[in-house]
Amino acid sequence: MTDLNDKELEIRRIDPRLYNDDLAPIKKRDRNWGWFEIFNVWSNDIQSLFGYTLAASLFISYGLNGWAVMAAIILAGVVVMGLVNLTGKPSVKYGVPFPVMIRASMGVHGANLPAMLRAVIGIFWYGVQTYFTSTAMKLLLTSLFGDPGGQFLGMSALGWLSFVIVWAFQMAMFWAGIERIKHFLNWAGPLVYVVMVALMIIVWVKAGDELLPAVGSIFEGQSDYHGSAIGAFMAITGTMIAYFAAVVINFGDFTRFVKSEREMKLGNLVGLPLNVAFFSFIALIITAGTLVLFGETLTNPSDIIERVDSLPLTIIAALTFFAATVGINLVANFIPPAYDLANLFPSKISFRLGGLITAIIAFFVGALWVSVISDIGVAGFVNALGAIVAPFYGIIVVDYYVVKRQRLDLQDMFSSAPDGAYHYVKGWNKRAIAAFALAALFSIASVWVPALEALGGYAWLIGAGLGGGFYFLLMRGQRLPAVQAA
Repeated sequence: MTDLNDKELEIRRIDPRLYNDDLAPIKKRDRNWGWFEIFNVWSNDIQSLFGYTLAASLFISYGLNGWAVMAAIILAGVVVMGLVNLTGKPSVKYGVPFPVMIRASMGVHGANLPAMLRAVIGIFWYGVQTYFTSTAMKLLLTSLFGDPGGQFLGMSALGWLSFVIVWAFQMAMFWAGIERIKHFLNWAGPLVYVVMVALMIIVWVKAGDELLPAVGSIFEGQSDYHGSAIGAFMAITGTMIAYFAAVVINFGDFTRFVKSEREMKLGNLVGLPLNVAFFSFIALIITAGTLVLFGETLTNPSDIIERVDSLPLTIIAALTFFAATVGINLVANFIPPAYDLANLFPSKISFRLGGLITAIIAFFVGALWVSVISDIGVAGFVNALGAIVAPFYGIIVVDYYVVKRQRLDLQDMFSSAPDGAYHYVKGWNKRAIAAFALAALFSIASVWVPALEALGGYAWLIGAGLGGGFYFLLMRGQRLPAVQAA
């Protein structure tokens, strides 16, 4: 098969139920993302308000030495880098998004199952991140105009106004297109680091010279966790991997814009292990500093900045945290569901319409975060969502690298012909569905069943491993259509 990234797909092979311009492969000459854009995907992800809150909460949740928690978070960054290098490579090669790529393993119609599950998870994350972004906007508005008070579903009138402003701003950014979002990310990520370093220095100076020597023991006694130190270390690593899980699964949605595999890998190296190491050090110092200064650990940067009581810092920090969280929300939680919904009915749902549906549903998710959804708990919420889609990671990787040996047929990804390589049985690969069901049952149980509670932090890794393992076993001996190398 010739490389179809630089020429049109043959019209006779395209099924309009599987194709639209948003799902079509991007030609290599039209790709303009480099390592810096990939770096900023990750920097905005971890630097978002929710990302900081999760990282800070891990320092106080297990009663571990602060440096050990930091090492666990860095280890998660290394693992995630290896995972996304695997899922990103196929889309760099073929230029198609996640819901099209997974047709190779699930079938041209069966791909709608992982796509819709991923869409549901993305919509939930989008709503939650919209709420967290609104806390930065509320901080800004409160510092300028004060808060009149009043409460409804856990938010004040000013909180609701901030939430609506953020929701509308994100929708406007999405409507402006992927290039505008890319430029937004490229300045938001570095700027947030400037503010985070400034906040760290302020907290460090106020806490005094004894802060750094104390970070090893300052969190002891801050947790009710009674497991082993090794168990706590691995649970922290697993939880951080689960935090990145949604992006790990559909990383092809971004790498389809990247110029080369080398650019992707460099961006992942700088954006994950190195970026996570620096960020976790900042989070460690700030979280320990709040315990020294205020007698309690504050995990939301908005609360910390409010306590510092500096109007210039408040305004700058609110704007930059707003920018970072909006950026990653658009890239990680808005664009993927838009693609996934478009994949459901390509002839009826465009990328933009999919985004509009995402925004409307996510509005209600974010609105109910404080009063309802947050009661689930941050770590449990992250692990449960990650567990649902985890098996698809193993299925994608095993299918592409082991079963298909890195050779796919782009034509047949958009064809429902019975003799197509990915038609299987009426467009569904029943073996892949069975592998997903078996693996998902166990990975979800590891989060919700009390007897398996000790495995909760590893839910994503267990689900991914089982998904790939079951898929490999079920596909053994399965005769596949011959596919020429691209």
